[in-house]
Amino acid sequence: MLELAGIIILGILAQWVAWKFKIPAILPLILIGLLVGPIATLITSDHTKLIQPIWNGSEGLFPGESLFYFVSLAISIILFEGGLTLRRNEILNVGPVIIKLITVAVVVTFFGAGLAAHFIFGLSWPISFLFSSLIIVTGPTVITPILRNIPLKKDVSAVLKWEGILIDPIGALVAVLVFEFIRAGGGEEFTFTALYEFAKIVLVGLTFGFTFAHALAFSIKRKVIPHYLLNVVTLAAVLGVFVLSDVFAHESGLLSVVVMGMVLGNINLPSLNEILYFKESLSVLLISILFILLSANINMEDLRLVFNWKAALLFAIVVFLVRPLGVFLSSSKSGLKTNEKLFISWVGPRGIVAAGIASLFGLKLYKVGIPGAQYITPLVFMIVLGTVLLNATTARLFAKLVGVFLNKSEGILIIGASKVSRLIAVYIKNNNRHVVLVDSNRDNINKAKDLGLEAIEANIYGDQLGNNIELNDVGYLMALTGNSDINKYAINKFSRQFGEHGSFRLITTEEMKDPKNNPQQGLFSHTDDYYKLIELAEKYPGIQEIKIKNQKHYRTLIDLTEEDNDIIPLFIKDAKKSIRIISSFSKEMEEIEEGSFLAYIGKPIDIEEI
Repeated sequence: MLELAGIIILGILAQWVAWKFKIPAILPLILIGLLVGPIATLITSDHTKLIQPIWNGSEGLFPGESLFYFVSLAISIILFEGGLTLRRNEILNVGPVIIKLITVAVVVTFFGAGLAAHFIFGLSWPISFLFSSLIIVTGPTVITPILRNIPLKKDVSAVLKWEGILIDPIGALVAVLVFEFIRAGGGEEFTFTALYEFAKIVLVGLTFGFTFAHALAFSIKRKVIPHYLLNVVTLAAVLGVFVLSDVFAHESGLLSVVVMGMVLGNINLPSLNEILYFKESLSVLLISILFILLSANINMEDLRLVFNWKAALLFAIVVFLVRPLGVFLSSSKSGLKTNEKLFISWVGPRGIVAAGIASLFGLKLYKVGIPGAQYITPLVFMIVLGTVLLNATTARLFAKLVGVFLNKSEGILIIGASKVSRLIAVYIKNNNRHVVLVDSNRDNINKAKDLGLEAIEANIYGDQLGNNIELNDVGYLMALTGNSDINKYAINKFSRQFGEHGSFRLITTEEMKDPKNNPQQGLFSHTDDYYKLIELAEKYPGIQEIKIKNQKHYRTLIDLTEEDNDIIPLFIKDAKKSIRIISSFSKEMEEIEEGSFLAYIGKPIDIEEI
């Protein structure tokens, strides 16, 4: 009991440390696992571990193979949650690169790392290629925390996120095939059946994932499942699909749950955010437990095997040669620039799937006496810990070094997706500015998407927005809802993260009556509130532009908007089509360049009258 409680407490503590210092949680989790596991044997009086996952094969917290059953089920939940976050619109520009990363780069890693392991450590070819198959995968558990803290171009973030999730089941599948080859003794018979087994796994995985995703979606839409059981039924469905798929085709379960998550994530499904939030919380707990258990299960003898220059050389080849080669081959003739390819090459941390499967396969092969099997687990953990440590400490610096770090985040986040918000967002998008709408109203979000706008269904009182890596390039915040409390809350909560260059909200009706006490975050005008904006959007459904002659002319135009109830100023657009948001202190706008335009909502202004 003490050990189980200790694992959970230490795991959550590690998660807090990771959040506090903005590092991937896997780093403190593995270190804690090593401290309470193999390192503890150096200080305990009887040379035992403080936490013993498996002891003598049949004792400990998880005797026999029960640890690896738990690991498999937990990984299925983690990958399902990752699949839920994948959106079709994210890969419009980088789809071909992602496909090549999970095919071409996989082949490069498999053969490159396998050759290196064979010639550096003298391992047999089968064991060398089992090692290389296990380090094919990156993983969302380590990629996402890194990307959250680095403002990047959306395409770069999308490539790394999609690769991390999609490559997990592929890497697991390749590792299973190599493992079965070793266990069967290789030979012609296995070679003939390998393609058949591969096709069977892919077919069952795709079929089960797609079918059960639609079945679950149908049940949710028809309200067959009561709301209070929604999350636990979804959890049971994921575990059921994983196990059932594995029964029909051994090791197809991971592919099934990823496909199931991807399909559900791209269906117009009520309560999807609630399911995602529950799965995220569960994933945090499972990841915390898994990494401590797997790290604690390593022995000091395993660590001594890789505490030498050979391991350092193998690590260097995998990170600085194999990974970049795979990325550059996969991204050739793509829209990615050289500096973006370099950054993607640099960020390739390995995660939970590599560690979990390595522990399972390494122990199984070692038990049956396969030469070199004792190297599998420590070598993979060396790559996992080394890549996470390297990327967690240097990714931000490297992003600045190669020039992919967005020093000035120009994206605009609009809270509220009403008709007037959509009207403003279309204008911003048409002027080549990244704009994202956020609303908890599904109908508003769907209407925004129908206009080709990027929109997120989310409750600003939750944590979903703060964890969204696609918003890393946002530097301006505009709160445009009809609820003044929501507008004020959005400014207070997200100004630092999304409004570093400007946070604005519509003034309230009460503030409109007292222009002298105008708030610093006031938006557009101190004489117009949400209801006036909506009224004009209904009356004049379009955004007008009028050319500004000079600074004096601009102030005259602003005076006109204050006098005329049918005009509200919105933006200043210069000759390069760069737009600036007008605050309610609009007369204080400086440096109006020649050839600029005033964008406004309302009736057409007769330029001859000004």
